[in-house]
Amino acid sequence: MAELELPNPEELDEQRKDSFSKRVALVTAIFAVVLAITSLGGNNATKEMLLAQQQSSDQWSFYQSKVMREHLYRTQKMQLEATLLENRARMNSAARANYEKQVKTMNEEEGRYREEKKGIEQSAKHSEAVRDLNLAKDPYFDYGEALLQIAIVLSSISILAGSRPVFWISLVAAVSGTLFTLNGYLLLFRIPFFH
Repeated sequence: MAELELPNPEELDEQRKDSFSKRVALVTAIFAVVLAITSLGGNNATKEMLLAQQQSSDQWSFYQSKVMREHLYRTQKMQLEATLLENRARMNSAARANYEKQVKTMNEEEGRYREEKKGIEQSAKHSEAVRDLNLAKDPYFDYGEALLQIAIVLSSISILAGSRPVFWISLVAAVSGTLFTLNGYLLLFRIPFFH
């Protein structure tokens, strides 16, 4: 009868643990890739938020200068109109024509500044909307990043300890972190206390 060699139970246990470790290491690498994508999204959201805030502030400053110029021309026009009204009877036709020409110029300039500030206001409000959108995205990237880092640490511990329950906890943290990351990019839902 042929001799049959039975495998050593310790070797089988070691191979089983080694197979678990390899799988967990592969999954941990996937966690790290998702973490890199999360970090990229978070950094971009922060940069876009800060840039949009700066652009918005610049546009509102420009808007304010247009308002001041519009007000200046309106005030000058009103003064010229008051002078013209008060002294019309005593003015010669050349002086009156000059005052009327100046009033017309002041009126045109006031209208030009009024129209220019409308476009600036729209641009500033657009920058504010971009800022607010990225401000809303940022916390999701932050929490996603934290959960993915926790998942990587827990999966590393599960490899060292050979613990499947710790790996399952790391998987839950990674899935949660991935959902937060996706929400950071897409804003599918909003959690009130994040804002």
